[in-house]
Amino acid sequence: MSNVGKFVTFEGGEGAGKSTQLKNLAEHLTKLGRKVICLREPGGTPLGEELRTVLKSPASKSMMAETEALLFASSRAQLVGEIIVPALKQGTYVLCDRFVDSTLAYQSGGRGLDRSLVESVNRLACGTLVPDLTILLDLDPTHGLRRASVRDQGQADRFELLDQGFHQKVRAVYHSLVAAEPQRFLVLDATQTPSQLDEAIWHEVTRRFL
Repeated sequence: MSNVGKFVTFEGGEGAGKSTQLKNLAEHLTKLGRKVICLREPGGTPLGEELRTVLKSPASKSMMAETEALLFASSRAQLVGEIIVPALKQGTYVLCDRFVDSTLAYQSGGRGLDRSLVESVNRLACGTLVPDLTILLDLDPTHGLRRASVRDQGQADRFELLDQGFHQKVRAVYHSLVAAEPQRFLVLDATQTPSQLDEAIWHEVTRRFL
C-alpha cells in the first residue's frame, strides 16, 4: 500500500503515557497545518467502541484468550477499513494509541497464544497496512501499573488487574518486536518527564517526515 499520509502508532504497557504523547504530537502537527486524526484501540469506530467496553470490563474476566484476540482483530479490521486507510489516502496523519504490536505483546506474549495464529488473523484485519513509525514508551510494569492506578483512581480495567508476570511478558515481547524491526520503532524511556518525551518524539517525527 502506498500511503499518502503517515501512520504513527503509540505502544507501551499500562501507565506508559501514550495518550498524553499522542495528544502532544497531534497539537504539533496541527500547528503546522497538517491534517491529523487521533484514534485508539480497541475503538475508533462505533463498533470498535462497543467492543472496547466488553474487552476492558472486569465483568468479562471469563473471556477466553482466543475470544479476546479475535475481538481485538475485529475492532481493528473495522478501524482500518472505515477510518485509517481512507484517511491516509487523503494525506492525513493518523495517530493511533495501540495497534497490532499490542495484540502480539498482550495476546501472544501475555496470554501465551500461538504467535503465528495471532499474526495471521491480524493480516486479515489489516491487509498490508504497517505503521510508518511506532513509538514505544518503555516502562517497568511495577511503575506503570502504579501510575495507571492513580490515573484511574483505583478503578482498574481488566488488563490492569492482571499480575506482574503477565505484564513482564508483554514488555519482553515489545522488546523482541523492536529487535526484529528497529527501523520502524522509536523506543523511549517512559520514566522521563512528559516534556522530555514530547521533545524526543517531535524531533523524530520531524526528522522522518517533515
